[in-house]
Amino acid sequence: MKKSLITGFAAILLLTSCKNDKDIMNSLADYNNSMTEKGYHFGDKLNLPKEVTDFAESISISFGDKQTSSMTIDPKFFSYGDNEVTFNIKTKSGETLTQDATINVFSKTPEQNIPFEIVAEYPHDPNNFVEGFLLEGNMIYESDGLKNDSQLIKYTLGSTTPTVVEKQSPEIFSEGCAIVGDKIYQLTYQNKIGFIYDKKTLKKISEFTMPVEFNEGWGMTYDGKNLIADDGSNNLFFLDPNNPSKIVKTVSVGGNKDIYNQINELEYYNGFIYANVWHQPYILKINPITGETVGKFDFSKITEENTKNDTEHVLNGIAFKGNNMLVTGKNWAKIYEVAIK
Repeated sequence: MKKSLITGFAAILLLTSCKNDKDIMNSLADYNNSMTEKGYHFGDKLNLPKEVTDFAESISISFGDKQTSSMTIDPKFFSYGDNEVTFNIKTKSGETLTQDATINVFSKTPEQNIPFEIVAEYPHDPNNFVEGFLLEGNMIYESDGLKNDSQLIKYTLGSTTPTVVEKQSPEIFSEGCAIVGDKIYQLTYQNKIGFIYDKKTLKKISEFTMPVEFNEGWGMTYDGKNLIADDGSNNLFFLDPNNPSKIVKTVSVGGNKDIYNQINELEYYNGFIYANVWHQPYILKINPITGETVGKFDFSKITEENTKNDTEHVLNGIAFKGNNMLVTGKNWAKIYEVAIK
């Protein structure tokens, strides 16, 4: 996934002097190895090897339609995760050379491991392949996936019998959902459409086209102003509920050592976004303004208990009951209530 910034420069630098090849390559290799292991953080400077800077009269970095001559990792240009860029090098001999590269950016502060205690357990229908999970009052709203089995249901916490069921067409693979007032918004996996339902009856009101920037539909939540969705990458997409086909802004998520691709089910609570990571036993606590992962819950024990028979039965369900968190997963037989210490 990581393309070497330095390998690309090697092709450029080999055009200089053959007698310096060995020194140049050794310098580039040392720099590349150290930075690949370390990564970059906001405020860091791209200290390119002397052989590169001596060769160039000027260096700039392009990000699509944006460009900067600063070698500082600035959040105005860079985001958490992989940044695909182009280096533009004007040589002292008057040539202009370009080289694509990937610069990886991580947060400076390590995520805090958040302690918790399981204080209650509730039954959950193990036939439900959970993709979206919400609690309002004592009522669970759940979006279940898989073709031929997708549905939106609601039921009382503590019961496994739905009070209302809205089945999807066989070709639909349902994904995350969010409550906005008296409506429920729901994504689909690869069908490129979303649905809006009446919260009380779960009857479908309308459909919308998912943003063209989405690779797929995964998780969804609501922060009181915007819908927030993800597509299986490390990006959070903010959408206007009145026009959910259009992206208002995008925030990339990053940790101190991990990019956290494949963010899945989402829940907004008390100023933070909580997110599952597909096939990992963690729930992340994310600053929605910066994308920085500030904390992490490790649910390895209950995940192992519930994935013994199928590795696809992953942790994938977050809701809040007061200040306590409810967690469940795909085809899990339990919902766990967690007190955050």
